[in-house]
Amino acid sequence: MKPKSKTKTEKKRWKLLHQYYSYTGFYSFVWQAIKKAIPLIALIVIAVYVVNHFYDINQALVHITEVLPAYGVLAFFFASETLLGLVPPEIFIAWAGKMNYPWLYLAGLAFLSYFGGLLSYYIGHVITKIPKVHTYLEVKMAKQLKNSRKWGGFLIVVGALLPLPFSISCMAAGIIQFPFKNVILYGSLRFIRFLIYGLVIFHVF
Repeated sequence: MKPKSKTKTEKKRWKLLHQYYSYTGFYSFVWQAIKKAIPLIALIVIAVYVVNHFYDINQALVHITEVLPAYGVLAFFFASETLLGLVPPEIFIAWAGKMNYPWLYLAGLAFLSYFGGLLSYYIGHVITKIPKVHTYLEVKMAKQLKNSRKWGGFLIVVGALLPLPFSISCMAAGIIQFPFKNVILYGSLRFIRFLIYGLVIFHVF
């Protein structure tokens, strides 16, 4: 009887959670955000495809990790994770796996990625100080900002765990003025992603 009761309770929780998300406009907010992001994402994908057709981007990035000294690779990674974060972290994790102390370098990459995201948050916050940007956000996007601030935690969690630019998520959080202490908390999930990637790439299992 207890397992059935537990199952019913879990179903009821999911149902209540679904109703809450529906009433508060979460699903609508996510869908609208995706629709607005599709053209930009498509443009970036096309641009990357065209460039990669003439010049192997991944090979160039791998070459960078082979040519630069360790501190140069770490500095390049930190810059990437701070400014949009478009370079796949997996390349750098694979590089760490070739070092004498792979887990030490992996920990360093995780910390750099995390603090790069926090710095991106600050950059986003500074952007809102530009008069024209501030006016546009507060006047023309007041409704969107309200919803974004409500679901900012979800934005950070997605950026931290999924293969999406963590830097962009943090920068967006800074623009919408999502509480910094929450960014610090949710952003710490970034370490879990690096741990999982390390276990896979280092062939622990």
